[in-house]
Amino acid sequence: MIKGNKGEWSEIYALFKLLGDKELHPGNSEIKKLENLVYPILRILRSEVNGNFEYSIEDDIVIISGNKEVFRILISEFQERAKYLLDEIKSNSGTFSIPKIEEFMQSINCLSLKASSSAKTDITIVVHDQRTGLQPSLGFSIKSQLGNPSTLLNAGETTNFIYKIENHSFSDIDIKTINSLFVKRGEKLSRDIKGRIKVINEKEAKLSFVKTQRTIFSNNLILIDSLLPQILSNIVLNFYSSSHSNIEELVKLTEEENPLKFDTTDNHLFYNYKIKRFLTDIALGMMPSKVWTGEYDATGGYLIVKADGEILCYHIYNKNEFENYLLANTKLETASSSRHGFGEIYEENKELFFKLNLQIRFK
Repeated sequence: MIKGNKGEWSEIYALFKLLGDKELHPGNSEIKKLENLVYPILRILRSEVNGNFEYSIEDDIVIISGNKEVFRILISEFQERAKYLLDEIKSNSGTFSIPKIEEFMQSINCLSLKASSSAKTDITIVVHDQRTGLQPSLGFSIKSQLGNPSTLLNAGETTNFIYKIENHSFSDIDIKTINSLFVKRGEKLSRDIKGRIKVINEKEAKLSFVKTQRTIFSNNLILIDSLLPQILSNIVLNFYSSSHSNIEELVKLTEEENPLKFDTTDNHLFYNYKIKRFLTDIALGMMPSKVWTGEYDATGGYLIVKADGEILCYHIYNKNEFENYLLANTKLETASSSRHGFGEIYEENKELFFKLNLQIRFK
């Protein structure tokens, strides 16, 4: 019996829903449909453990394997199954099975919740672009709002930023006092990172960015933009020093502060542009722990399964919409400071340092 969580079942829902709708709708930064643009779906491609299958949309849905027609199914079948599956996903929690859907999946050679793929692509869709007449094959990663928001950039020691504490006169007691500040989250006590930084600032000390903890992450950032480590270090520090968490708000704050002293005479949005590139590269393949070559994975975008079951697409094929969506719908959050080793004053070569961590999640 197949079991999965809301996000995993959303992948099957997306397959059924799109085959039933026969068209793909791009979204804007507010996760609303762009009414003036629609892509008719020609085919959906999916890799299974028993081979590659193509769902070709004609009067019926034609399932093809090895360039041969396997069988046909009425489009209305997919519409009905999608509606039933959406109700089941909404009404369940944790990991669960849906026997009625599993039986239908097996009848169309869909044997697992997640497509068999080594890349990040969950689903590949061939559409007809009415503007250009082209029929591009677009790879998507599926993000569902039916479950908990997913992370865009996972935390780790790889995403720690190291700051030197300057202009301080801290005694050993001061350091111990600051490092003893904790806050209760649920049933657990966690390091009060914001409280600790507040005290550091109140004592008129200054946190100055030195480097990222891992050079591979720093070099990945430099590959995207040579000033990106410094820009992100400022955004991370602003997150832990203020009430702002949405990336769009933090970027606006950074634009106003202009820490790198860009020439803004003509109102160029330097920070906005560079952070959009950063978010796009994370979304399409860059990982902090691996050397980033700048080449995107097979996936080129996201399918968003909304809470009401509507599906919207964002793709590098429509670069502006994709970048605006990422900027408007992501936020910074505090990961486990004990697990990832940040949020404490420590001494090295008679100088004091403080680490902060970067983790990005969808809102």
